[in-house]
Amino acid sequence: MAETPVLSARGLTKTYRMGDVDVHALRGVDFDLHAREFVVLLGPSGSGKSTLLNILGGLDVPSTGELAYAGVALARADEEALTAYRRRHIGFIFQFYNLIPSLTARENVMLVADIAKQPMSADAALALVNLGARSEHYPAQMSGGEQQRVAIARAIVKRPELLLCDEPTGALDAGTGRLVLEVLERVNRELGTAIAVVTHNAPIARMADRVVTLVDGAIASEERNATRLHPSEVTW
Repeated sequence: MAETPVLSARGLTKTYRMGDVDVHALRGVDFDLHAREFVVLLGPSGSGKSTLLNILGGLDVPSTGELAYAGVALARADEEALTAYRRRHIGFIFQFYNLIPSLTARENVMLVADIAKQPMSADAALALVNLGARSEHYPAQMSGGEQQRVAIARAIVKRPELLLCDEPTGALDAGTGRLVLEVLERVNRELGTAIAVVTHNAPIARMADRVVTLVDGAIASEERNATRLHPSEVTW
């Protein structure tokens, strides 16, 4: 593993005001993500996983703390700088696919390819997620797992250094979820993309290099897997 992390956070806090109450979503989180690493962020609902992922991806900003990508400070960056960071370096995968219904799989992927500096072709991205034969199909003609794989193709077509995934199998059954995890493993292995996956599904952690568990907005534990399971071996 590279000694210098590509993404580094120190002392991240996030506090939301809800009526007369302060909600502490993050409480002094330190987190690093290294090049080519596959990390799973575990924890129950409300533990701060998604808040952390959103801050790491520049979708949100911390209340206090430091965040740096490749040595560039981001914690107090303006919206223009955060937009450039997201566009150039980050791919996002969410539980819901957010595909445009009126566009084919290829056209959905090309939306991102068209704004990237050095994208792969839309067909190459779809081939990587094993959907080359479905490129002319519309979302309504595809299963949930196929739509999620189109969403992954859309995220990776710009060749991001980091892929941030928030419950990517949350809307899928176990068998379909494993197919999606196999695609993520392939992206990590073949493209060298660093991946962080937020999930409440503990068995998924066995396919990671490192497992970070959050409880009540703080990191409760951090473990490294001696060996990574292939996604086909993961059961839940």
